[in-house]
Amino acid sequence: MSHHLLEGKKGLIFGALNDKSIAWKIAEKAHEEGAVFVLSNAPFALRLGEIDQLAEKTGSKVIAADATSLEDLENLLIQSQDILGGKIDFLLHSIGMSPNVRKKKSYDDLDYRYFLQTLDISALSFHKMLQAAKKLDALNDYASVVALSYIASQRTFYGYNDMADAKALLESIVRSFGYIYGRSKGVRVNSISQSPTMTTAGSGVRGFDGLFDYANRISPLGNASAEECADYCLTLFSDLTRKVTMQNLFHDGGFSSMGMSERAMGVYNKNLDTLPEEW
Repeated sequence: MSHHLLEGKKGLIFGALNDKSIAWKIAEKAHEEGAVFVLSNAPFALRLGEIDQLAEKTGSKVIAADATSLEDLENLLIQSQDILGGKIDFLLHSIGMSPNVRKKKSYDDLDYRYFLQTLDISALSFHKMLQAAKKLDALNDYASVVALSYIASQRTFYGYNDMADAKALLESIVRSFGYIYGRSKGVRVNSISQSPTMTTAGSGVRGFDGLFDYANRISPLGNASAEECADYCLTLFSDLTRKVTMQNLFHDGGFSSMGMSERAMGVYNKNLDTLPEEW
């Protein structure tokens, strides 16, 4: 049921890949709530063809852009304003990729060329997007910018690898740019630290199934789904959160405040006797 939360608002949604993507769900929900927006992703992602289905469903245009290229981002922001007929009210950064994770490189044996790519794609692209938007004055006063993060930015999770460093940098950019953009234009900049979610990107993390199950057992409310993340994101795009900025907001069913749950302890105790003594 629509609440018209985003009626009359114009946006730019970066990172929708397929119907498992959080960005895809956010686009669907934003459309239901009355927003109009442009969809964008890297050229190789667009060649998969699935985003065209989302564009048709939401009446949106698609513009290819490499998020690591300032030139591409500037062109994207200029074209988006032309298509939407004005400045942008909300912007979503839902981008993350680690070549080291894809190549199954362990954290103590990283390829540093890949590491730099991880940081550029997953974090510096956010800074570039904000910097380009500010220089072009592409965002309306009191616009809202949201990036997607994960608690591995603050705690160690085996297998998340150099993506954890990228998310830590991403959250730092939220705070630093949030101050600058807030003071100059009232623009809000926040990140959502989401539960492990069954997306194409998430499933590439080593041991993801176990991580998903563990978080679900620990969290009193269970893992938050992509659809629920989309609902939360819409509140940040809306005028209901006009004084929320520079925050990393946990959307994880309570996982971030937990130590050990009864459900998780039950699984641990059940398997304790079967483990080798050196474990």
